Amino acid sequence: MTISSRKTIGILAFHGDVIEHENIIAGLGHNPKQVRTPDDLKPCDALIIPGGESTTIGFFLEQSGLMEVIRQKSRTGFPIFGTCAGAILLATHIIDEIVPPHLGIMDITIQRNAYGKQIDSFYADIRIPELGIKDLKAAFIRAPIIKKVGPEVKVLAKNGSEIILVQQKNLLASTFHPELRGDGRLHRYFIGLIKG
Repeated sequence: MTISSRKTIGILAFHGDVIEHENIIAGLGHNPKQVRTPDDLKPCDALIIPGGESTTIGFFLEQSGLMEVIRQKSRTGFPIFGTCAGAILLATHIIDEIVPPHLGIMDITIQRNAYGKQIDSFYADIRIPELGIKDLKAAFIRAPIIKKVGPEVKVLAKNGSEIILVQQKNLLASTFHPELRGDGRLHRYFIGLIKG
């Protein structure tokens, strides 16, 4: 990979699996950058919102001034990938007694902690036929479930009958953690959404 083809991939760094995403991005030959402020986001070609605690991340998005900046950038075709809590923050509709501050930019309805508590977390081998992926080891940790998708949202993968990976133009959301086993195939697809 030439220097000119390397992209700077922002990783929202308030909470969650930041280092794991950084390692994958670096392993793919691109430049990871931790993002905590609007200025941090300026040089980035795309943004990953990692798993973690969605209420905590949502609070810091508001306090940092990033909430509206990310909303505006999403409308320009800027790629954003939300994993687990990140998928919750992208959703327009959240099913929960306490709805966290969220971006509301992806036309999905999602249910928080849908599988139960931490003890109910699990791994599953999943298939993403459209991407030619047959054996991605996905971690579901206090994972949400996507209950409904809008007309512009493409379902890329399911686990049984449950929707676990969706795309709406430049937005990608997974209810699982693809980064914990160091598998970079989904990240490579995401980086491919960058224009230019």
